Amino acid sequence: MAVKTLADLLGEGVEGRGVLVRSDLNVPLDDKGQITDPGRIIASAPTIKALAAAGAKVVVTAHLGRPKGEPDPKLSLAPVAARLAEELGRNVQLAGDVVGQDALARSEGLTDGDVLLLENIRFDARETSKDDAQRAKLAAALVELVGDDGAFVSDGFGVVHRKQASVYDVAQLLPHYAGTLVAAEVEVLAKLSENPDRPYAVVLGGSKVSDKLAVIEALAPKVDTLVIGGGMCFTFLAAQGLSVGASLLQEEMVDTCKHLLEQYADVIHLPRDIVVADAFAADAESKVVPAHEIPAGWLGLDVGPESADRFSVLLTEAQTVFWNGPMGVFEFEKFAAGTRGVAEAIVTATGKGAFTVVGGGDSAAAVRALGLPEDGFSHISTGGGASLEYLEGKELPGIAVLED
Repeated sequence: MAVKTLADLLGEGVEGRGVLVRSDLNVPLDDKGQITDPGRIIASAPTIKALAAAGAKVVVTAHLGRPKGEPDPKLSLAPVAARLAEELGRNVQLAGDVVGQDALARSEGLTDGDVLLLENIRFDARETSKDDAQRAKLAAALVELVGDDGAFVSDGFGVVHRKQASVYDVAQLLPHYAGTLVAAEVEVLAKLSENPDRPYAVVLGGSKVSDKLAVIEALAPKVDTLVIGGGMCFTFLAAQGLSVGASLLQEEMVDTCKHLLEQYADVIHLPRDIVVADAFAADAESKVVPAHEIPAGWLGLDVGPESADRFSVLLTEAQTVFWNGPMGVFEFEKFAAGTRGVAEAIVTATGKGAFTVVGGGDSAAAVRALGLPEDGFSHISTGGGASLEYLEGKELPGIAVLED
């Protein structure tokens, strides 16, 4: 992939130049608007810090949540700006709008080394528009903020699978470069895709089979072990003819799961025991039952201890591991053991020399929420959906547009 990187841009010189950076600062907030996991801010800081230190006038654009194309005070980037400033060790201005009067005035007033964060890019409906002309207009307005001699650095890996104005269209208007984070993510995923060391194990969790179907179909022929947990495992159990009680079930996917189990019987591993609960609640009554004995009215919220142990053996013996999706509702302590067991097994594999990748999203959040060492994994991705689409073999628009 012939893509210019941040190192190339710094080599060309950025002092006094405006540089537009697309970062992924889409962090989770609690009901008080406080950041609960700053992982993406921490991962985004090195590129911004390097540009500011080199004297660039840095304009950062990012989104938070899913506003409906108009300002939503609950999704303002204000808490993100404050946390980013801490991480950078320098002031971060926050524009009161996306590309309006305040953004323009602040960008014109930037001096070398200043950092300006634009308000949530998705407050502007043109960002996600399917109309190429509308996205192009927003992209042109973003370019105006950094000037004719500006540059664009794509560093939001979590959005490179989206054809959006701040990801795709701006790269067609400015000299473009892959930031530190994007370059590292692509390098890691290429290593997983092209010639992984074996045994190669993949762990997939999460709620819906439909969300992971394409990656299951893409990876099952290529891996030695495919562990399936989380809510999606119940559709596979149903495909084996088992009753899953009140557990999450996608009935329309049962036949598809049956076909996958028949085709990849030697690769796919499902839980043999389940932690079930009488309600979806942290303090629900719970018990461990065999996977074929889930009681009517009860729902599975975690894989059981026997399953976690069996999965751990498979993972600690692997030389390459990719993990995307928790094994259960890890946010509730009572139902976190399966996810912890799998994560600890991957840490053990890393210690034995395996190449291990956590595929973003809830898995990355689980690592931090469970207090596991981040350096216990070879790489923790910031982009769940983008990682999966890359491994499925899809072209990522935000990467393709950077290629020269």
